[in-house]
Formats: sequence, C-alpha cells, structure tokens
Amino acid sequence: MRFATKAIHAGQGPEPRTGAVITPVFQTSTYVQDGIGQHRGYEYARTQNPTREALEANVAALEGATHGVAFGSGMAAVSTLAQTLRAGDEIICTDNVYGGTFRLFENVYRHLGIGFHFVDSTNLENAAAKMGKNTRILFVETPTNPMLGITDIAAASELAHAHGARLIVDNTFMSPYLQNPLQLGADAVVHSTTKYLNGHSDMVGGLILTSDDEFHGRLRFLQNAAGAVPGPWDCWLALRGTKTLHVRMKQHEENAKQVVARLREHEAVRKLYYPGLPEHPGHELAKRQQRGFGGMISFDVGSIERAQKVVQGVKIFSLAESLGGVESLISHPAVMTHAAVPKERRDAMGLTEGLVRISVGIEDVEDLVADLENALSL
Repeated sequence: MRFATKAIHAGQGPEPRTGAVITPVFQTSTYVQDGIGQHRGYEYARTQNPTREALEANVAALEGATHGVAFGSGMAAVSTLAQTLRAGDEIICTDNVYGGTFRLFENVYRHLGIGFHFVDSTNLENAAAKMGKNTRILFVETPTNPMLGITDIAAASELAHAHGARLIVDNTFMSPYLQNPLQLGADAVVHSTTKYLNGHSDMVGGLILTSDDEFHGRLRFLQNAAGAVPGPWDCWLALRGTKTLHVRMKQHEENAKQVVARLREHEAVRKLYYPGLPEHPGHELAKRQQRGFGGMISFDVGSIERAQKVVQGVKIFSLAESLGGVESLISHPAVMTHAAVPKERRDAMGLTEGLVRISVGIEDVEDLVADLENALSL
C-alpha cells in the first residue's frame, strides 16, 4: 500500500463485533477473564488497549517500522529511551534539540549517572569526536527546533553503528509523510504525536517506532512497567489525525513556501531559516533525505523588542507553544520552548532573543502573509 492508503487503513480493520468502520474508543481500565490465567489477550489497560494498539500499528506502517510503542507525551517517549540505559552509559545529542529534551537529559538523567554530550550534529565530526566506549545512543533531531539545521541521517547511522551505538531520530518536524529515518539506517524514530500526526491541537502523546525486535521488547517492558501510556481517547484523536496527514502536510508546505518567499524580501527580517531555501546550508542534504521541506519557519528580527511587536501584532497566527496543527502558531523560542537552555548555549546556536518561530497552518495563505506583513510593519 502507498502512503495515503496506509494512513487511512493501516492498523484499523472494521471492528469485528459490529463492523464499525472507525476504531472504537476502548474506554476501560480492565478486562473480564474467562478463568484464572485465561484472558482474551487483554488483562489491564496500562498493558494493552485496542485503540492504542491501532495507533501504534498505524504509525509504524507510515514509518516503515515493524513496531510502534505509544506514550502519554513526546517527552515520555524520550524519557523511555533514556530508561533503556544505565549509569555510566552516554548519549550524544544534537545541541539544537527541543528545549524539553535538553531539560530532561541535563536536569534529570544526568543526575542519575547517564552522561550527555550536546554537539552540532549538522557536522558529524563533532559527534565523532565525542564517541567513546560508553556511547549507547546518538540522538539526532533533524530538522532541528527551532534553527532548522539538517543532519545526515545515513552518515549518522554509519557513525553510531561503527561504535556499537543506536541512532535515534526525532522526526516530529517532518512527520512520516516527508521523511522516514528508518529507511536511512536509524534504529528508532521518536515523534511527539501532539504535533503533525494529530494535527488538530487537541491531544498530547508520543511514539517510538522501530524494527529492532530486541529494542522493541525493552521499550514495551518499560511502557508497561513505568506506565507512561496515553489514554484511549487521545489515541483515537491521533488516529483521526493520521487519516489526513498526507493532505495536511502538502498544504502546510505549500503555504510555508509562499510565506518564506515574502519573508525573504521583507526588510524587517534579518535572518531567515527554512531548509527549502537554496542558500540554507542543509538545502541539498534536505533534498536528498526528505520528500519536502515542511511547514516550520524561523526568522530573526534583531531584538526581543522587535520580536515582541511581531508576536503580539499578528491576528491570525496564535501566540502559543506547540506546532503542527491546522491553525498557524507563532512563538518566541528563547522565552518559550527553549527557556530551559542556558543563554550562552542559545547564543552559540544563533537562537537569539530576536528569533521568532512559526508553524504555518493550512488557512488561506494570502491571509497568513498579510497577517505577518502587518505585524512586521508595526
């Protein structure tokens, strides 16, 4: 099956008892057993839930994975990856990673004895320099949040595997429609289901996808043992979202291209970050490993005062954290999504106080362009 067909049907056969076309919300905490040790495949909802299983199978199919493991948030998924390690193990991580991931690694798991090295993975020599006998995971976000840097996934896979480590790729910004890291050699893919997969800003969730049976077994054990599972209603909402992922992603990108074209010409924009621009340093690599450039754009207006005018001057864009919904959002990463990252680290990455990030929605693009132009002119 091709992508659109899998998005609508994978993991979601008709409900056997009634023939319902849509997977039901199995809103239950437990299941009746026929006798001691005799159940029908379901014992307790933390361990198994049919709605959750449908979501896991659906997104696994979209990513070309054998297994999907769902969690209550994207951060719960990332946390579970760290829980596969033990004290003394090390993770090498993209430095311009989502601020919540940096906070989790630096302020939670480092204190538990896991080592972390944050490097600019757009140049893999930086990662290679930190590889050692204790390296277990190379964690790459590409494109990065919010600087939209591009890491070579195939080369990162070769580097990780040469040192006996796993490559994990956060694919949230691209979604399975535009990028499939497993096909490029990654061992697992992580998603914040909250974003493009759901697409409607009405649930929170996370997923890990892998074809490594042994790694999947460990993840499944931790999913049940730690219990950071999503509820069935959230899974149902995400399933509703993946059915239109291919349609939405096309429009997100089409709108983003037109917004970028206008921002590129606007005198108030000092720097513009979008992998679809020929001058973007990762443009050629993005063309090779992605099937498009997505709907995320960042631009620098020079100061926090100018950024404040922009984010408060828009009328259609909503000032809010998150991304990937049908509605357009605008944010100020230094104060919002990346506040946990020390200022010196932000400055070194170019994540200045004048940086604005936008998640381009699927509204009429003429309205979005006019909204931004008006805010930039204030």
